[in-house]
Amino acid sequence: MSPHENRPLDGRYWEEHWQSIGEDALGEGGEAANPYVVSETSGLGCGTALDAGCGAGAEAVWLAEQGWDVTGADISPTALAKARRRAEAAGLGSAVRWVEADLMAWEPGERWDLVMTSYAHPPGSQIDFYRRISRWVAPGGTLLVVGHLHGSGVMSGDEAPEGTTVSLEHVAGLFDGGDWTIETARQNVRTATARDGSAVEMRDVVVRARRLRQRGGGPARE
Repeated sequence: MSPHENRPLDGRYWEEHWQSIGEDALGEGGEAANPYVVSETSGLGCGTALDAGCGAGAEAVWLAEQGWDVTGADISPTALAKARRRAEAAGLGSAVRWVEADLMAWEPGERWDLVMTSYAHPPGSQIDFYRRISRWVAPGGTLLVVGHLHGSGVMSGDEAPEGTTVSLEHVAGLFDGGDWTIETARQNVRTATARDGSAVEMRDVVVRARRLRQRGGGPARE
């Protein structure tokens, strides 16, 4: 998801964003799952998973294909409708639970073995968002954050707006010690294909952290 207007990234924004993207722009079967999600979760044992800010469902459906019991949550009903169609096309119509929710206000009342987010941009601080969703990771479970690095471009080729990018140090610092152990912390540059077929350079932050079983009650460090 790639906002590029200076306006609140609220439900209205994201509903307009997803309404503006036709099915043809997503390609046959939808966009491919984020490559970091594929590489960082392939070695994990399957269990329950939450895709926080699931958009059109690429990662949620991919996880379900691997055997995860998946919940996909997003603020946009149009995005969720696209995600449902993608799951149905993959023969996984009943394998993913879709939830319409403002993730900065939602209280799910449960925890998951994997909580992941990929380029999701809530209203407010990215770091507050990562801190919030980390509380939904079960003891022994994994949090995976994929975000835009400061100064990065987004899929449209535009510069990512202020407030939607992060530094590796700031994200990793949330999980440095305490209830967590960091298993991946890196920044990377890759070339991706935008919806119009053009190539765009992506500068990414990838952090994967595991919540320790013996201390699993608390949130990420402030």
